[in-house]
Amino acid sequence: MPLVFSHMTTFSHVLTVAIPVSDQDRTKALLQRLGFEEHLDAELAPGFRWVELSLPGRDTSISLVQTGDALPAGIDTGVRLGTPDARVAHATIAGEGLDVGELLDWETAPLMFSFVDYDGNRFYVTEVPSS
Repeated sequence: MPLVFSHMTTFSHVLTVAIPVSDQDRTKALLQRLGFEEHLDAELAPGFRWVELSLPGRDTSISLVQTGDALPAGIDTGVRLGTPDARVAHATIAGEGLDVGELLDWETAPLMFSFVDYDGNRFYVTEVPSS
């Protein structure tokens, strides 16, 4: 039987992306220094703390969850962050002591780079016009 798709959209938002970290407080503080705001920091179940942060005025958030055997850190998150000034962001993140990749300056693409957080999780940064 063929699949039938309705015109209704199944999903309306990307709400959060969970990132495994070994020290939620340390990574929370880092993201706050980089401009994220806390939306939730609570123990949802015994031993399960959920830390949720987002950029001002944005709906999509990053949730920091405790790493463990079933949820290892050191992943390529696939998270792409936008910045109005990639050169400043690159210097700021390097100033945090993180492993920051080369600032890619190609004629055919906006400035971009990647960085790795304290746990080896990789994030990507692309210069975009201010909104």
